[in-house]
Amino acid sequence: MYAVLDDRNQQYRVEPGQRIQIHLQGTANEGDVLTFDKVCVLGGEGEGRIGAPYVAGASVTAKVVRQVKGPKVTIGKFKRRKNQRRRTGFRAQYTEIEIVEIKG
Repeated sequence: MYAVLDDRNQQYRVEPGQRIQIHLQGTANEGDVLTFDKVCVLGGEGEGRIGAPYVAGASVTAKVVRQVKGPKVTIGKFKRRKNQRRRTGFRAQYTEIEIVEIKG
């Protein structure tokens, strides 16, 4: 069985036992249980169900594994003949979760 869940306008296709990285959940700590009620699609057993926009009564339960940082992205800005150069960086933070159960 699989589900497509919506978390803050990002959609993820998940299955039980799978680990994914979502955008940082600031209030979540390791071992916490998260419940996602916005499920767009359920499938895998027989005929799938598609929500309009979400499947009624469906939810996905996940356990927080850890908070991680993504790779560093370096941004360089340059204007020719002006002696203007600027270099900055950005490093996104993610919450790694493990899908425990899909209810439909």
